[in-house]
Amino acid sequence: QVQLAESGGGLVQAGGSLRLSCVNSGSSFYGYVMGWFRQAPGQRREFIAAITWAARNTRYADSVKGRFTISRDDGENTVYLQMNSLKPEDTALYYCAADRTLTAVPSIRASTYDAWGQGTQVTVSA
Repeated sequence: QVQLAESGGGLVQAGGSLRLSCVNSGSSFYGYVMGWFRQAPGQRREFIAAITWAARNTRYADSVKGRFTISRDDGENTVYLQMNSLKPEDTALYYCAADRTLTAVPSIRASTYDAWGQGTQVTVSA
């Protein structure tokens, strides 16, 4: 069973960058799809990005395409989210999630993911 913990959040000015990390301290996430979601106060959890095993395929929400990059280091059991050109509307609690489904097309549905971290806060000031 994977156990996920996010880090790297913080306060940044608009136009700045942050790199989020998600470390798995449980069993290997061999074969897992890994995803990032975010949730702002009073809003639904929103898909941001996902990456399949061995980084063969990635998928992004339109709102972050071209600004965010997801990557994974399976040897280090870590997934990353590089966030550039941040905007105030990117402010949210960011979650890492794992999906055991063997697939070439990562899911954008939160209900598909089996394990979640506690989240890391990202705040972007205008």
